[in-house]
Amino acid sequence: MKKKCKLQVADLRCLCDPKVFNFNNTSEIEPLDEVIGQERAVHAIDFGLNMMSPGYNIFVTGIEGTGKSTIIKDIVTQHAKTLPTPVDWCMVNNFKDEYHPKAISIPTGKAITFCRTMNKLIDDLRKELPKTFEHESYQERQSEIQKKYTDQQKKIFKKLEKAAESKNIKINRTKTGYQTIPIVKEKPISPEEFLALPKRKQAEIEENISTVQSEIDITIREINKVNHKLNSRIEKLMEEDTLFVVKHRIDHIRDAYQKNEDVLNYLDDVQADILENVKDFIASPESQPSLEGLILPSSKPSFQRYEINVLVDQKGLQGAPVIFETNPTYQNVFGQIEKRAHMGTITTDFTMVQAGSLLKANGGYLIMEIESVLMNPFVWEALKRALQNKLLAIEDMASGLGYGTSSLRPEPIPLEVKVILMGSYHLFHMLQNHDSKFNKIFKVRADFDYEVKKNDNTVQLYARFISRACKEENLLPLTPKGVSAIVEYGEKYIASKNKLSLRFGPIMGILKEADYWARKKRSKKVTDKHVVQAFNEYRFRYNLYEEKMHESYVDNTIMIDVESDVVGQVNALSVYQIGDISFGRPAKITAETYMGKQGVINIEREAKLSGKTHDKGVLILSGYLGRTFAQSYPLSLSTSVAFEQSYGGIDGDSASSTELYAILSSLSGIPIHQGIAVTGSVNQKGQIQAIGGVNQKIEGFFDVCKEKGLTGKQGVLIPQANIKNLMLKKDVIDAVKKRKFHVYQVATVEEGIEILTGVPAGSPDEEGLYPKGTVYHRAQEKLKKYLERSIQIKNEFEEK
Repeated sequence: MKKKCKLQVADLRCLCDPKVFNFNNTSEIEPLDEVIGQERAVHAIDFGLNMMSPGYNIFVTGIEGTGKSTIIKDIVTQHAKTLPTPVDWCMVNNFKDEYHPKAISIPTGKAITFCRTMNKLIDDLRKELPKTFEHESYQERQSEIQKKYTDQQKKIFKKLEKAAESKNIKINRTKTGYQTIPIVKEKPISPEEFLALPKRKQAEIEENISTVQSEIDITIREINKVNHKLNSRIEKLMEEDTLFVVKHRIDHIRDAYQKNEDVLNYLDDVQADILENVKDFIASPESQPSLEGLILPSSKPSFQRYEINVLVDQKGLQGAPVIFETNPTYQNVFGQIEKRAHMGTITTDFTMVQAGSLLKANGGYLIMEIESVLMNPFVWEALKRALQNKLLAIEDMASGLGYGTSSLRPEPIPLEVKVILMGSYHLFHMLQNHDSKFNKIFKVRADFDYEVKKNDNTVQLYARFISRACKEENLLPLTPKGVSAIVEYGEKYIASKNKLSLRFGPIMGILKEADYWARKKRSKKVTDKHVVQAFNEYRFRYNLYEEKMHESYVDNTIMIDVESDVVGQVNALSVYQIGDISFGRPAKITAETYMGKQGVINIEREAKLSGKTHDKGVLILSGYLGRTFAQSYPLSLSTSVAFEQSYGGIDGDSASSTELYAILSSLSGIPIHQGIAVTGSVNQKGQIQAIGGVNQKIEGFFDVCKEKGLTGKQGVLIPQANIKNLMLKKDVIDAVKKRKFHVYQVATVEEGIEILTGVPAGSPDEEGLYPKGTVYHRAQEKLKKYLERSIQIKNEFEEK
């Protein structure tokens, strides 16, 4: 059986022949310009980019290091170049409500030009309007109007004076109004003289004054009407002259933006506001009032309301924008309204509104990582709301939460953007299952694979990828042997002889480190030796824990027997993961069987040191034992199984076959050779199933055997299904070549127990009995003995 199940050297590793490469180094071949092995993801991304219906945003899943970010950037950037460049966006003053500024679209690449044009317009008007009103023609027309209405005022006042004279009353103008003075004997009298007059005369004068005062009130109203007409006529004159100066200048701007309704409407508002506030343009600077020790702020008219706040300028952009937001805070994604401190208060205006990445990507694509999005408060909900409503609201988050002072609320901006999120499988499934809006907004999933089938084409593409990496990162070119070493590393990384790893992140790390060691040795090319050194040096930097654990096996702190034959004891294999480094080490499993009905007792479970998967694997053993030995009579068995010197948590079912072998050895009393370690899970039918970390497990046990001394009888028993995963290191392969170490593959428990004990397992006859001289016969006999003895004890107890 050992000879039949023993693997050959060729089965232990798949070598890449450097002769398949037709170049001297990678600088001679064309760098990779396509995606390797991601047909599903690329097809999904292409579908999502071209699907214009709402909700077809893209969610990209895949493990780290598969090149998602690079591939997505390349694909999206190339696609964006075929699309039209979107319009620019500016924030402008809302002359009707300054707390709700407006966002206007500007033809592509003209936002800065429009801003400069408007600034030039206002500067020009500030110079020209005062000149217009200082011109002789305007002054003459203004004087004519003033003279006309002044004459009307004089006539009204003369009429009042005549009426007063008829009542012997004189009207005297003062700064505070009109004063009435009685006339007696053609002379004004003083208050004392008035009191000296007879009562009858006083009453007559008072009655006349009252009558005149009524006339004065009427006259004042008439004069005010004349003044109002005068002011209206002067304002109309100013408006006419202002319109003459402003209109042809604004019309010139209108001609440049005839097809843009937003700009035309804004120019109409600007023109109306200038006509309404023309006095701001002609106001003369006044001396600044000041108090001792205090300088008051200037009260000059502000022209800031005519400024243009450029939010997005697409000048120089070819195609649609592609924005990769690496820090998706609320402000970075949606924009913000900045504040400024002024004399102990906080102020803001429309010129302090800043655009976020969502507006910058408007008309194009926004790429973000979902983990970063979810870590920033309010971003996820606001993003969903913006995509659903197709409107972007730039809001002051603090004000929206009820904190701080009142702030601006700019009008929402129409949004037409495709969002691409990248994340893990876990986050995708969590959002899909628990967020009701997720499936409506992100209808396209692009799933990146981490491996690709190995064939001649993919191997050559690997070489072209290396050529591209060397060119982009300025690395030394690789020789064919160096490329072969990288290909073999790609196989080992995913533990498969038939596939290559698509996790290019770690591969890039090895390429850079190999370049470092090659340059250190003053080599002009990177060879396989440099690649192997890079891998070994990387492992050396991280494997201190591995070495410390290895020492505990060498000095027998952890007792592992690799030479004796022991009943009920097997060396299992486990894998330890420390960051990116994983390594295997043996663990002693013992089993003790005795009378009872408790079945298989998992000591790790009783001590609460085992995980659910490990518990399941142990429970399966009861099913197999019942299937094999309890078809004619019930099992009367108790067996305890333990990982010796294990003080931490244990999980996984890869040791379930090992535990079963220990139980069978204990039942049959046949010893197991300790030089053969075992890994593999088992099902209730007795079939050995594939496990993970097979290379680390074999190499870990080999290292222990090598330190304790190779005898030629040592080896590892692995599932047949794991042969395709073997990519063992050179030391193991050399030992197998010299027959100092062996690797066996088995498909069933029966094959495994025969290799471990050297005794056939046995096959049952029609009555379910196993032939003598087999492992299962001796186990069956012991189980019969347990049953008979238990019945005997039961009968004796009943008799008593």
